[in-house]
Amino acid sequence: MEILNLVWTFFKIGVISFGGGWTIVGIIQHEVVGRGWMSARTFADVVAIAQVTPGPVALNAATMIGFRSGGLPGALACSLSVVAFPMLAVAVVLI
Repeated sequence: MEILNLVWTFFKIGVISFGGGWTIVGIIQHEVVGRGWMSARTFADVVAIAQVTPGPVALNAATMIGFRSGGLPGALACSLSVVAFPMLAVAVVLI
Protein backbone atom coordinates (compact mmCIF):
# COMPACT_ATOMS: atom_id res chain seq x y z
CA MET A 1 0.00 0.00 0.00
CA GLU A 2 2.85 2.39 0.77
CA ILE A 3 4.27 2.00 -2.74
CA LEU A 4 0.88 2.82 -4.27
CA ASN A 5 0.76 6.02 -2.20
CA LEU A 6 4.26 6.90 -3.39
CA VAL A 7 3.37 6.20 -7.02
CA TRP A 8 0.23 8.32 -6.90
CA THR A 9 1.98 11.19 -5.11
CA PHE A 10 4.93 11.26 -7.49
CA PHE A 11 2.70 10.88 -10.54
CA LYS A 12 0.75 13.96 -9.41
CA ILE A 13 4.03 15.79 -8.89
CA GLY A 14 5.08 14.87 -12.43
CA VAL A 15 1.79 16.16 -13.81
CA ILE A 16 1.83 19.55 -12.08
CA SER A 17 5.56 20.20 -12.22
CA PHE A 18 6.82 22.89 -14.52
CA GLY A 19 9.99 24.91 -14.37
CA GLY A 20 12.82 22.51 -13.78
CA GLY A 21 14.26 20.38 -11.04
CA TRP A 22 14.50 22.90 -8.23
CA THR A 23 10.86 23.93 -8.46
CA ILE A 24 9.88 20.28 -8.33
CA VAL A 25 12.02 19.77 -5.22
CA GLY A 26 9.85 22.31 -3.40
CA ILE A 27 6.71 20.43 -4.39
CA ILE A 28 8.27 17.12 -3.35
CA GLN A 29 9.21 18.63 0.02
CA HIS A 30 5.68 19.87 0.56
CA GLU A 31 4.25 16.42 -0.16
CA VAL A 32 6.83 14.24 1.58
CA VAL A 33 7.40 16.27 4.73
CA GLY A 34 3.75 17.31 4.91
CA ARG A 35 2.62 13.67 4.87
CA GLY A 36 5.12 12.77 7.58
CA TRP A 37 7.03 10.33 5.38
CA MET A 38 10.29 11.94 6.52
CA SER A 39 11.46 14.86 8.60
CA ALA A 40 12.60 18.16 7.13
CA ARG A 41 16.19 17.36 8.17
CA THR A 42 16.10 13.97 6.45
CA PHE A 43 14.63 15.56 3.34
CA ALA A 44 17.42 18.13 3.31
CA ASP A 45 19.95 15.29 3.48
CA VAL A 46 18.20 13.50 0.60
CA VAL A 47 18.30 16.65 -1.54
CA ALA A 48 21.98 17.20 -0.73
CA ILE A 49 22.83 13.68 -1.88
CA ALA A 50 20.53 13.99 -4.91
CA GLN A 51 22.33 17.18 -5.87
CA VAL A 52 25.75 15.55 -6.10
CA THR A 53 24.63 12.43 -7.99
CA PRO A 54 24.48 12.55 -11.78
CA GLY A 55 21.13 13.39 -13.31
CA PRO A 56 18.21 15.70 -12.60
CA VAL A 57 17.94 16.61 -8.94
CA ALA A 58 14.17 16.05 -8.78
CA LEU A 59 14.41 12.59 -10.29
CA ASN A 60 17.30 11.68 -8.00
CA ALA A 61 15.35 12.93 -4.98
CA ALA A 62 12.28 10.94 -5.99
CA THR A 63 14.40 7.83 -6.42
CA MET A 64 16.03 8.25 -3.02
CA ILE A 65 12.72 8.91 -1.27
CA GLY A 66 11.26 5.82 -2.90
CA PHE A 67 14.26 3.76 -1.83
CA ARG A 68 14.03 4.97 1.76
CA SER A 69 10.30 4.22 1.86
CA GLY A 70 10.03 1.01 -0.13
CA GLY A 71 13.47 -0.32 -1.00
CA LEU A 72 14.33 -1.07 -4.61
CA PRO A 73 10.68 -1.48 -5.72
CA GLY A 74 9.89 1.90 -4.14
CA ALA A 75 12.84 3.55 -5.89
CA LEU A 76 11.77 2.17 -9.27
CA ALA A 77 8.14 3.10 -8.69
CA CYS A 78 8.92 6.69 -7.71
CA SER A 79 11.39 7.17 -10.54
CA LEU A 80 8.98 5.90 -13.16
CA SER A 81 5.93 7.67 -11.79
CA VAL A 82 7.55 11.11 -11.59
CA VAL A 83 8.58 10.96 -15.26
CA ALA A 84 5.56 9.04 -16.60
CA PHE A 85 3.36 12.02 -17.47
CA PRO A 86 6.09 14.14 -19.10
CA MET A 87 7.16 11.15 -21.21
CA LEU A 88 3.57 10.45 -22.23
CA ALA A 89 3.04 14.11 -23.11
CA VAL A 90 6.11 14.14 -25.34
CA ALA A 91 5.04 10.88 -26.99
CA VAL A 92 1.58 12.28 -27.75
CA VAL A 93 3.06 15.44 -29.25
CA LEU A 94 5.46 13.47 -31.44
CA ILE A 95 2.81 11.08 -32.76
